[in-house]
Amino acid sequence: MALRIGQRPAQRKAAFPPSVDAGTRLLILGSLPGDASIRQGEYYAHRGNAFWALVSDILSEDLRSAPYAMKLKRLRARGVGLWDVIESADRDGSLDSSIRGAELRDLNAFLSRLPNLRAIAFNGKTAAQHGRRQLGDRSDLVMIDLPSSSGAYASLSRDSKRQAWSILAPYVDPT
Repeated sequence: MALRIGQRPAQRKAAFPPSVDAGTRLLILGSLPGDASIRQGEYYAHRGNAFWALVSDILSEDLRSAPYAMKLKRLRARGVGLWDVIESADRDGSLDSSIRGAELRDLNAFLSRLPNLRAIAFNGKTAAQHGRRQLGDRSDLVMIDLPSSSGAYASLSRDSKRQAWSILAPYVDPT
């Protein structure tokens, strides 16, 4: 890879551990955490990302201002898990289009540890491409492609994203 004068090489970035348990019914898979998330050590930490607002709507429970540990606890209590399809990759900045040299996670092996899993939701096109390629046609799971919750995906309004994400509601534990 040729670098221009003053240009830095892309940094290798790594994803977070999964936030799941044996009761996970819905697994939301992203691509790779962005820089704000990596800095804070939290999924979907960038203030422009609509993830927590979208999930709050699905759960009918406002998680947006809750401490991060409580957000994850409430998701798990409602049967929702989080993970990413990419283990690590070279990427300058946070955009999925800048991902190079992606090392993918072994999704099939991971899913075998989730006995109650009913659905997988891919948060954005990159997650769907890598995830579907690995998982193929699985008749035991519903697979749902969602518009990215990222603020960088601005061609779709937040209301349109909210409407698309509402398809997840039947897979969430109502308690």
